[in-house]
Amino acid sequence: MGGLGRDAWAWLGVVAVALLVQHAGASHVVYENHLDLEEEAAVPPSIFDPQLRAGYHFQPPKNWINDPNAPLYYKGWYHFFYQYNPKGAVWGNIVWAHSVSRDLINWVALEPAIKPSIPSDRYGCWSGSATILPDGTPVIMYTGIDRPGVNYQVQNVAYPRNRSDPLLREWVKPGYNPVIVPEGGINATQFRDPTTAWRADGRWRLLVGSVAGGARGAAYVYRSRDFRRWARVRRPLHSAPTGMWECPDLYPVGTGGRRAGLETSVLAGPRVKHVLKNSLDMRRYDYYTVGTYDRRAERFVPDDPAGDERRLRYDYGNFYASKTFYDPAKRRRILWGWANESDTAADDVAKGWAGMQAIPRTVWLDPSGKQLLQWPIEEVETLRGKSITLKNRVLKPGQHLEVTGLQTAQADVEVSFLVPSLAGAEPLDPALAHDAERLCGVRGAPVEGGVGPFGLWVLASADRQERTAVFFRVFRAAAGGKPVVLMCTDPTKSSLNPNLYKPTFAGFVDTDISNGKISLRSLIDRSVVESFGAGGKTCILSRVYPSLAIGKNARLYAFNSGKADVKVSRLTAWEMRKPLMNGA
Repeated sequence: MGGLGRDAWAWLGVVAVALLVQHAGASHVVYENHLDLEEEAAVPPSIFDPQLRAGYHFQPPKNWINDPNAPLYYKGWYHFFYQYNPKGAVWGNIVWAHSVSRDLINWVALEPAIKPSIPSDRYGCWSGSATILPDGTPVIMYTGIDRPGVNYQVQNVAYPRNRSDPLLREWVKPGYNPVIVPEGGINATQFRDPTTAWRADGRWRLLVGSVAGGARGAAYVYRSRDFRRWARVRRPLHSAPTGMWECPDLYPVGTGGRRAGLETSVLAGPRVKHVLKNSLDMRRYDYYTVGTYDRRAERFVPDDPAGDERRLRYDYGNFYASKTFYDPAKRRRILWGWANESDTAADDVAKGWAGMQAIPRTVWLDPSGKQLLQWPIEEVETLRGKSITLKNRVLKPGQHLEVTGLQTAQADVEVSFLVPSLAGAEPLDPALAHDAERLCGVRGAPVEGGVGPFGLWVLASADRQERTAVFFRVFRAAAGGKPVVLMCTDPTKSSLNPNLYKPTFAGFVDTDISNGKISLRSLIDRSVVESFGAGGKTCILSRVYPSLAIGKNARLYAFNSGKADVKVSRLTAWEMRKPLMNGA
């Protein structure tokens, strides 16, 4: 039976029946009753409508969710562990929730994998990572809180009770925990989130996020031969004056634009670079640099000498505490990231849930070697349903085009734009040339430009009082340079609710638009808009809570608010179905 025990087969039988029962009613999309258009104006602004819960993004049925912990692939199953509060919709009482999937889309929830149970995690089981040992055994390293009232952080190890169980339903914690403690001047309250380990010269290495010298974010290297006794390398792998680094990640990527991922212990070669990522506790964004890992010196050297000042972000929106893993089944590296709410804690308690995970993304190094490219995993396309395609539609200045014939509260939209002339592009203010966020705030979606803004209005109401704009704006090139492309998500008109936090998000797109061509993909899912510009060069995730543009009342438009014509060369939109099972 392929290594499965009788209990596992019985459990899988139950899951199979559940899937069949759900599939029997899922061959077509069933929509709940919604208000007619003429009733939209009577709807009071509210975020408590259950239709604002994500449909196809990973989200437990209730309560608080945050960091992805230790995704891994084992015996034909994808495992996803994440921080979860089983007692409410605010942070606290954190355990490692555990779900499994065959395809990274349809998820079945299991019992929590790790809960406070030993002295070294009695007051919290925080984030960590998984590593596959040479004999195929998975092992988890995680941060434990070992004393009350103080977030004193130590690192623990856990192993599966039964490694022949492909579902890894039970984990045990050896009596020799903790295996790493904050010695040698380490700040014990800022010492967490061990990475996936890599192996070289007979020794394992991993990173723990911390702070050095009071204000420098740091990733410390720990080495071990047996995953039990660990010793710290004196100097950090890398550090920068940014404040605490949490949720670090270090992994190899192939050069030359190869999309194939590399296993974490691939360390050297003429076509191998490394990515060092950290989550900045002060800013609440994820940053990364591309460079070289020197395993002998245990140092990371950014390719860009100014890399610590000009660090890149995975996502320029609401995306944090991310984690990658190598998928051996499809030879790719997959990125998970957490999207928090943009409402208040009181609202989260009232609605009973908070947080979701971004759609998993395949990541690889751009052919230029300067940055990563990201794209939604191919499996998300299995949720596509009814579609509409528009071709060669010219949008004159101030025009918009509605995409009709399908429901777009849950949709996947891919659009290719062509700007016939860039001659009218406006000059870029030098004071904003390195601050995309401020530039978007000053030159947002309603502000007419020479070339742009042009893009999509998503989750829009019929009268467009509510709309979230995802758009590009092109600025004139400096002498001898290429045009500057700004990508923004502007949710300032996303809801009539006056009490919501509705920040604009923006990033520059390192692309050559001299031929006038640029693409955009947006995954729209009720209260989340996840967008990918220029084939995944710039990504922005935004949380929005419409009060009118809900369910069947949500509209989708292509728009052009610039002075130059823009052609929609091709736009295809798909309705998106819910997964059959989504972690419930």
